[in-house]
Amino acid sequence: MFNFKEILSVSLILFSVIDILGSVPIIIDLRKKAGHVQSEKATLASGLLMILFLFLGEGILKLFGIDVGSFAIAGGLIMFFIGLEMVLGIHFFHSDAEDLSSSSIVPLAFPLIAGAGTLTTIISLKAIYATPNILIGVILNLLFVYLVLKTSSWLEKKIGSAGFNVLRKVFGIILLSIAIKIFKTYLFQ
Repeated sequence: MFNFKEILSVSLILFSVIDILGSVPIIIDLRKKAGHVQSEKATLASGLLMILFLFLGEGILKLFGIDVGSFAIAGGLIMFFIGLEMVLGIHFFHSDAEDLSSSSIVPLAFPLIAGAGTLTTIISLKAIYATPNILIGVILNLLFVYLVLKTSSWLEKKIGSAGFNVLRKVFGIILLSIAIKIFKTYLFQ
C-alpha cells in the first residue's frame, strides 16, 4: 500500500507543479500590497481543494463522460506548458492578483497553489500511483507550502532572484519529463 518510491515521486511532481518557491516573488508582492499573508488559511484552503479533488475528481470526470487516461493526457499537456513556462520564462497562464480583500484564498490558495495545473496533476497521478501515496505527497507539499509562506521574507533575502530562477529551470525540466512520461504511458499503450 505505502510505497516510499511512489510517495517521493508524487511529492516531487506536486512540488514541481505547485512551484511554491517560484511563487515567492508573487507571495512577497501580495504581502506588500495586502500587508500580510495568512499562511494557515491559504494552506488549509489549498489542502482542502487538493484532497477533495483527489477523492471526488474521478466522479466529476465520470459525470462528464471523461476517462482518467484522457484526463491524464490533458493534465500532461498542462504540465508540459507549465514546464515550458518555467524553463523558457514565457507565460501561458495568468492569474489576477488585483483583489487583495481575500488574498490568502484568491489568488494564493487558488489558483496559485491549488490551481488547474495542480488539480489536473492530482487526477493524472491517480492513473499511475496509489491514492494513499498521493495523499501523503499532498500533505508533505502542504507542509512545505506552509513553511515557505511563513518564511517568504527570509527566503527572499537568502536565495535571491538568481537562486529562484535556477530552481524554476530545474523543476521545469523535471515537469517536462513527467509530462512526456504521461504521454508515452497513455498515447502508446
